[in-house]
Amino acid sequence: MKLNPEILDMDLPEVEKQVLRFISDYVQKAGAKGVVLGLSGGIDSCTVAALSARAIGGDRVLGLMLFEKETRTTEDIKHAKLVARKFKVQTETIDITDSLEGLYGSIPSFEPQDKLSKGNLKARTRMIYNYYYANRLGRLVCGSSDKSESMMGYFTKWGDIAADISPIMDLYKTQVRKLARHIGIPQAIVDKPSSPALWPNQLAEDELGIPYAQLDLILYGLERFMKPEEIAAQLGIEKNVVNKIKQRWLSAEHKRRMLLTAKLEYRTIGTDFRLPRDPY
Repeated sequence: MKLNPEILDMDLPEVEKQVLRFISDYVQKAGAKGVVLGLSGGIDSCTVAALSARAIGGDRVLGLMLFEKETRTTEDIKHAKLVARKFKVQTETIDITDSLEGLYGSIPSFEPQDKLSKGNLKARTRMIYNYYYANRLGRLVCGSSDKSESMMGYFTKWGDIAADISPIMDLYKTQVRKLARHIGIPQAIVDKPSSPALWPNQLAEDELGIPYAQLDLILYGLERFMKPEEIAAQLGIEKNVVNKIKQRWLSAEHKRRMLLTAKLEYRTIGTDFRLPRDPY
């Protein structure tokens, strides 16, 4: 197998059809009235918002624009509104600054200089809003995590990863960009650097330490059981780069699983007690 950018090419109309069917079928079978999602103005959330609107109608999709003073940018707001208008997604803009500051002030040991803990608190607070609206409206929370970030554990547990369905989690970031372009997401959004927006000027590729174009090929090879030395040789990079990616992928497995528990009874939830989505 030769690792090159073309290996991540897809039958885009077919992928689109499968994702649309997944969203519409799940919403129908769950008896939900629609979906709620966080609409940040980034590539992933904009793509999921557009796909959801195509699947079940924009009037049944609510995009929550959950901005706060530290990370709010006019560009993100502009892009979120642009996609909402184009795909007729319903939106609500909420400033969560007061909620966050209330949480900061209520935590006795809160340390504002601890960016990671503070940032994770923001991600989990956003999810509180998503689930509140989903509960109140009888809808599902639709996630926008992609495969690259999910494999790398580059998300907040019980934060941005939390959702009832996550339609693009089996697509690498570079594939999401291709699908986004295919369904008509504006090019400025497709090309915009990704950011979780947990603190000012945060960029995903800077934190991951590698461009998505290269990361996705490494992950693609690892997913197919290629040896790190073979991946490194094909991509013309050091073996230790591939090993670091592999180690991060494997060490983040706990973030992707259900709650772990001791095996004590006949069948254990999350271990060997798994039911199909539609068991009857």
